[in-house]
Amino acid sequence: MRRIPTPDLARAAVAVAAGVATGLGQAPAGWWPLVIPGVAALTVLVRDRRPRTAAGLGYLYGLGLFTTTIWWVYVVAWPAAPVLIAFMACWAMLTGWGIRMVARLPLAPLWAACVWSAAEVAAAHIPLGGFGWVRLAWTAVDTPLAGTLRWIGATGTSLLIALAGQLLAAAISLGAAPRAPRRARIAAVATLVGVLSIASGVGEWTTRRPDPAGGDVRVTVVQGGVDGTAGSYAMGYARSVTDNHLSETIAAVAHQRATGAPAPDMILWPENSTDIDPVLDAQTHELVTTAIAVAGRPILVGAVTEGPGADERQTTAMWWPVDSQGPDGVYHKRNLVPFGEWVPWRDALLKVLPILQHVGRQSVPGTAPGVLTARTDRTDSNSTVRIGDVICFELAYDGTVHDTVRHGAQLLMVQSNNATYTGTAQPDQQWQITRARAIESGRQITVATTSSLSGLIQPSGRVVDRTRESTHDYRTYELSLGDGVSAGVRAAPVIGWSSTALAGLAVLAGAVMALRRRRRAPSSARPPGATDNV
Repeated sequence: MRRIPTPDLARAAVAVAAGVATGLGQAPAGWWPLVIPGVAALTVLVRDRRPRTAAGLGYLYGLGLFTTTIWWVYVVAWPAAPVLIAFMACWAMLTGWGIRMVARLPLAPLWAACVWSAAEVAAAHIPLGGFGWVRLAWTAVDTPLAGTLRWIGATGTSLLIALAGQLLAAAISLGAAPRAPRRARIAAVATLVGVLSIASGVGEWTTRRPDPAGGDVRVTVVQGGVDGTAGSYAMGYARSVTDNHLSETIAAVAHQRATGAPAPDMILWPENSTDIDPVLDAQTHELVTTAIAVAGRPILVGAVTEGPGADERQTTAMWWPVDSQGPDGVYHKRNLVPFGEWVPWRDALLKVLPILQHVGRQSVPGTAPGVLTARTDRTDSNSTVRIGDVICFELAYDGTVHDTVRHGAQLLMVQSNNATYTGTAQPDQQWQITRARAIESGRQITVATTSSLSGLIQPSGRVVDRTRESTHDYRTYELSLGDGVSAGVRAAPVIGWSSTALAGLAVLAGAVMALRRRRRAPSSARPPGATDNV
């Protein structure tokens, strides 16, 4: 049996540790100073290795990164966590291989940053719609770089952090090379300092500007409460969940009237505040209309609705006006959780994995942007408001979030159900992503969840208010209407696809360079450990 050399084991351990360090920059740990060194460590490890070795080290880095961040998937079904972690690590494997392929090109740090960005973009789109839950941009929220989200979007901020990591790696590598020109070492350090200084200056200037004072629209958020200890069965008592939201709405109205506080213009219920279609089910219909009648205000209801086909369902936001027997506006969730809300290749997989029957009826994604025209009882110019609605998992998808403001949303609201993940890192990570979206869009974001982390976030990313996990609660906020589309929302898709194209071209150029070098070198002159091969 071949013995693994000690240096190889050491490099493998460092790769895993670098991934863990990068992952600890994500919520809930939030140790953001580890992120750029973690990215740099991967590059230092792979730049002088064989491409296949670089891919292996990248995979180990990915195992460390994703084990640290998405371990909570086990609550759905314990095999889901290792399978998803093992798959997501493949993107880090491609990143390590790509960084190695461009390592000898001029401006290598730039091309390596594009490789990192390309892997993030690809992971957020494929397969099955992608999973962009772990991105470098989310680690920037509590750093001086946070404001760059407003100007270059989440994709651009990830690219910026990746570039900083590559410049740090270049500085480390040049510092360790005894024959490296002193001028090159100084240039690498100066570039790193310059990039971070300019980006931090822009970021701080952006996030330190005054936040909106509020006053245009008054919204009451209802967190009805769900038994989070039930894990994946937390929403199993569908009728009781709706009862809880009715009760909490009554409590909010009673408090408002007892204290003489101004009545809200609308009420926000979370995703899955009813898992039974309130249009078709008489009892659920009565619960919803009773809440509206008691409050005397319209409610944005989060529901699971029937159809469009037999044995199908949709996760839906319903704008339900006062004195109406049904909603006059709906939005169907566009980004669904594979194996959580729908089963790909359902007929074939159910025969092999009967446990997938627990997913229930097949969810069908919506196709329209999440913008609803909400008419309130106000008599001023704010009587009609365009609400941008994002439902839970959709926060990770640039296009879905960006479409709300592109289509004129004045308010951004998030409806979510985190009950299944009570006590894990998932609610904190989602909250962090929501803060990033507030900065990126330049909008306040109001969040309603069934049982954890509802609240209000300002465009600066500052948290005005946040509820506690595993509680029932209600809050009322004064909101400001926003307008326009931020530079970050406009720039993000351009940066994403441009960096992907550049990464592809750079990897191709690196492969061509390696082949030419290999052909020029006489076979007798090539040492046994040569690393030029593709």
